[in-house]
Amino acid sequence: MGVVTDIRGRARAARLAPAVSCAKAGRSGKRTVSLFWRIFSLNAAGLVVATALLLGPVTVSTPVLPHEALILLTGLVVLLAGNAVVLRLGLTPLKRLGRAMATADLLRPGARPTVAGPAEAAELIATYNTMLDRLQAERAAGAARALHAQERERHRIARELHDEVGQTLTAVLLQLKRVADRVPADLRDEVTLTQEATRAGLDEIRRIARRLRPGVLEELGLASALRSLATEFTHHGLTVRHHVPGDLPPLTPEIELVLYRVAQEGLTNTVRHSGADRADLSLRRLPDGVVELVVADNGTGIGDAPEGTGISGMRERALLTGAALTVVPGPDAGTEIRLRVPAATGGH
Repeated sequence: MGVVTDIRGRARAARLAPAVSCAKAGRSGKRTVSLFWRIFSLNAAGLVVATALLLGPVTVSTPVLPHEALILLTGLVVLLAGNAVVLRLGLTPLKRLGRAMATADLLRPGARPTVAGPAEAAELIATYNTMLDRLQAERAAGAARALHAQERERHRIARELHDEVGQTLTAVLLQLKRVADRVPADLRDEVTLTQEATRAGLDEIRRIARRLRPGVLEELGLASALRSLATEFTHHGLTVRHHVPGDLPPLTPEIELVLYRVAQEGLTNTVRHSGADRADLSLRRLPDGVVELVVADNGTGIGDAPEGTGISGMRERALLTGAALTVVPGPDAGTEIRLRVPAATGGH
């Protein structure tokens, strides 16, 4: 373990060294002057000038004459102004770094603060950018392992529901059918109601199993799976319209699963939280080759409510594919979820 840790440490240090050396060299490739030497040089110049004037022909009388006071005040103002300018130029990159740190979100990769300013500030910004890249890479790797484990668990539960509970309920239905043929007439209606309740429970278990393990995705492909998903979520009070062409570019199984799960989670949120009566599910290929998934509804929208685990899970999945996920108010005052998968990631 110690060897592995040491190797990782050396690898991270090797990745950090070019960024730090670039920060010391500055954006133009020239070595920048540190903040310490800037302030020291300005103060030293002011003190040297003041000493030279006092040792030279310039004297200060007692009491101080007006023109002597004016000269001293002018020198003081110039020295303070120079210090203010140097500090302003030196601290501006740090303020920019502070704003970037306050708004950083590992689930929303964004632009990094520009490496600029004095050597200390540039080195700190470069180190922060490198740290953020490493954290995002580690989080994406951890999310990938967690989601893969989640999919395996979904498949296991779906198989148990289908093979164990489903078969048990099927056997119960057969038993109830035999009982219904033998019971007295006054009890036949109750047995029939029990049969219907058991059959409804069996259908619900099969529906849950399909949601946990989208067999249609593996057997018929993404387009058919999304159309089936839209049909499944269409029920009394909600109509889901789908626009899924059949001429999609080749996609890896991981990309197809991410697109399917994001669409499934978006429609689930629509049913549970939006109060919408209409939703649209569309998948298309943009001119630049990007595959775009859009789930929009005409519900109440999310407003200022914090994002729940569903949207966070969608963002985790988007990170795995290098996709961009946005959740914004929709055109019909509802919510619009838009996932864009780059062509370089989506293709084989």
